Amino acid sequence: MSHAIAAVSTGNIVSAIGILRLSGDGCIHIADRVFSLNDGKKLTQAPDRKLMLGTLKDKEGRIIDQCMAVVSRGPHSYTGEDTVEFHCHGSPAVLAAGLESLYLAGARPAGRGEFTKRAFLNGKLDLTQAEAVIDLIEADTADAAANAAGQVGGVLQRKLAPIYDDLVNLCSHFHAVLDYPDEDIADFGLQNYREDLRRDAKQLYALLQTYGQGRILRQGVAAAIVGKPNVGKSSLLNALAGFDRAIVTDIPGTTRDTVEESVMLGFTRLRLIDTAGIRETGDAVEAMGVQRSKEAMENADLTLFVCDGSQPLTEEDQAIIDLCLDKENAIALINKSDLGSEIDPSDLPFMAVIRICAKTGEGLDQLADMVDTMFEGQSPCDGSILTNARQFDAIRRAYEALLRSLQGLMLGLTPDAVLTDVEEAMEAMGEVTGATVREDITARIFERFCVGK
Repeated sequence: MSHAIAAVSTGNIVSAIGILRLSGDGCIHIADRVFSLNDGKKLTQAPDRKLMLGTLKDKEGRIIDQCMAVVSRGPHSYTGEDTVEFHCHGSPAVLAAGLESLYLAGARPAGRGEFTKRAFLNGKLDLTQAEAVIDLIEADTADAAANAAGQVGGVLQRKLAPIYDDLVNLCSHFHAVLDYPDEDIADFGLQNYREDLRRDAKQLYALLQTYGQGRILRQGVAAAIVGKPNVGKSSLLNALAGFDRAIVTDIPGTTRDTVEESVMLGFTRLRLIDTAGIRETGDAVEAMGVQRSKEAMENADLTLFVCDGSQPLTEEDQAIIDLCLDKENAIALINKSDLGSEIDPSDLPFMAVIRICAKTGEGLDQLADMVDTMFEGQSPCDGSILTNARQFDAIRRAYEALLRSLQGLMLGLTPDAVLTDVEEAMEAMGEVTGATVREDITARIFERFCVGK
């Protein structure tokens, strides 16, 4: 039995439509106390999943809104429980009044992510699907949305299920022979499962290899803009952001700390990090900024080296170039092309060199094409890309446990010793799907959700 909960499932902003959601025992009766169908019938008599017009009223019987209601009875609903939704006009005042009316009629406020948590607890979603719901809500690129939608549809769960089933079959066969020696059960031979374990470990490894792409898909490409002072790093950030995010002056050293902004460049989301100009300085504050610039560069997925094309390269430029050469993804940008050219692209030891003008926008389209090419995904965004750090850690532990079990097989360890590692792999995989995850972890997961989802 679950108490009826209610929440606004759309944002607290003016919109064309706003949705009030109810779920739990007695929620249809609660809805009947505040809503009258235009045909005179009760919602308890309404068919499932059919929008019906009626009047939503407050505790004193005053009309709040003329709106639509839809009933979905459990278990054939999102939560697995009886649910009701009111599709109202999207005034925050209307939704607040409607929500208050539902509370007074017997519903209680829903917690963060409680609707999806109930779907998980009622077996409508496993934990990979539930976590993908919030990823789908927060997705800000088409690829991120497509991958999250695939995981909501169960793509990741379907990849893991056969592996988990293999391990269950292995363990259950061993324990069946051990516990029922007099039964007609095929003899247990651990070596017979060697190829299954190898195949399962290989599949987990392949999934782990998608996490680098998945992290970028979810968080964006961390792109550090580096160069000596006054070469136009902040101007580049502003040009890519489309507004004056960073202060720009002719005074070298204006930027003394990292400035971050998320932007879409072509089809790639960049987390741009405008850094302090890297140079030797006696100013303690500027020196701290320079150190942070080097740290940002060290942790970045992409390094954008900016130099002033209207001036010859200096020793300061060369020192920064040397730092960039250790980076896997680095692009050199010869800025200030409107002021003439003292630097030839061949002077810069980069695979990619682009002339730009942050002031006019020249060359930024070429930069967008280059970034898209660099970070074009190798795996289809169909839900098969691992984007979640918690899931990555659990699958990594499962993979390492399977490697230990295979090593035990090669060393000729007894079945019970090998199966200890197999059971550890099962435990780790259960954390991914929710089969063995602790309650405090699930609570933390659903705290990421907004109220009403």
